[in-house]
Amino acid sequence: MLRGISQAKLPLLDALRDCVNHVHAPFYAPGHKGGKGIAKPLADLLGKAVFAADLPELPELDNLFAPEGVILAAQELASEAFGADFTWFLANGSTCGIMAAILATCDHGEKIILPRNVHKSVISGLILSGAIPIFIDPVYDANWDIACCITSEDLAVTLAQNPDAKAVLVVYPTYHGVCGNLEAIAQVTHQYHIPLLVDEAHGAHFNFHPDLPRTALSCGADLTVQSTHKVLGAMTQASMLHVQGNYIDISRLDRALQLVQSTSPSYLLLASLDAARQQMALDGLELMTRTLILAELARSRISEVSGFSVLELLNTPGFVALDRTRLTVKVSDLGLSGFAVDEMLNQELGVTAELPMLQHLTFIISLGNTQVDIDRLVEALLTISHRYLTIKNAEKMPNQSEKSPPLPLPPSPPLPLSPREAFFAATEVVLVDRVCDRISAELICPYPPGIPILMPGEIITPQAVEYLQEVLILGGCITGCSDRTLKTFKVVKN
Repeated sequence: MLRGISQAKLPLLDALRDCVNHVHAPFYAPGHKGGKGIAKPLADLLGKAVFAADLPELPELDNLFAPEGVILAAQELASEAFGADFTWFLANGSTCGIMAAILATCDHGEKIILPRNVHKSVISGLILSGAIPIFIDPVYDANWDIACCITSEDLAVTLAQNPDAKAVLVVYPTYHGVCGNLEAIAQVTHQYHIPLLVDEAHGAHFNFHPDLPRTALSCGADLTVQSTHKVLGAMTQASMLHVQGNYIDISRLDRALQLVQSTSPSYLLLASLDAARQQMALDGLELMTRTLILAELARSRISEVSGFSVLELLNTPGFVALDRTRLTVKVSDLGLSGFAVDEMLNQELGVTAELPMLQHLTFIISLGNTQVDIDRLVEALLTISHRYLTIKNAEKMPNQSEKSPPLPLPPSPPLPLSPREAFFAATEVVLVDRVCDRISAELICPYPPGIPILMPGEIITPQAVEYLQEVLILGGCITGCSDRTLKTFKVVKN
């Protein structure tokens, strides 16, 4: 590991630029040959320059799966900037990093402990590996209808009951910016000499400002996956995986990543990771300071708008810190669902949220936002507030919430089959009124945020069906099910 290299360097981006400027006759993929064969409508939209940099693994550009040159140098710079011992660039998003983490730590039939509010990529990792999930219900705040984090106390009980578990995986922060006591969770995990894996997809910025929550690595995580594209300046689908310590088998992790990453990684994505790292290493404090100022301005102004409230740090176990750049606004006091408000914001008022849910909406404020964005958001919420607080005895609008408060997330159902066994089992389709107590063959979840309500191998409960139907009625999107009307379900054949 080379340390002390100037963070101003851009080894991968510079090499890509040199290849773009090298005049030669290309007889290699991709077929558009530097943009010359790109369809005109696409070239008109994006410009031709970007396609000149859409290159394959040329000798000058190194090899993602066996890096020895510019990719290795870029990853070493990233490991230093993000506080890791080793860093891998991911061109298939955090999804492939999460799957690789499970494959690298758990064999078929081995247990992994995780919270219920995992991303669906974790379930994909369970299916690929054959690992058996041992779920811990995260702390749930009914007032905000938000799942927080698991606690170290609950983890200690679960590990005592399952001392043969091979890994613990947690979400930190959650989609809403909620952070649990990860340091205590790491201490409990390491008492059993197993690794702590962290889905830190929404926390890639934490290392660059003291007023943000601590990073997963600084809390003692052994492996963490970050979506650099979600909150920093990388292109969509560009992420990083970081490792520290001795609990992770590096060679096995390398092999796992080769299973889940494309053999034709996009150098546009890889170079964007190099550039995002340099940007944060050199200017991260300034950029995050500005971002936090905008976020606090938004919080202050929205808190004064009648009918809306903003999520702050709650006195709730599993909630010890909050990412202040993640703005969650409760809208249910207006008698509206988050889905209805999201539709108004997007279609009428020129504002698009990251995540609508039943009671609230979540907005990501990042280094790319401006004062104009904050002004537009506040003005849009003022418009909605005025509309719904001044109309007396008006007829209910479409998509208005029929229930207050909505149902909380249902409890975890029993798991008679492993996700892998159910995924590959013979299946049949049954009507919704006959589905309860059958074993799900589908991964069904409202998306975003991709938190499964049912997964392959679980018993379908009335509470799960009721929750999914309510989300559908209120305008949410249900993914993973073969019938998006939820009139039928695919189940394991008896």
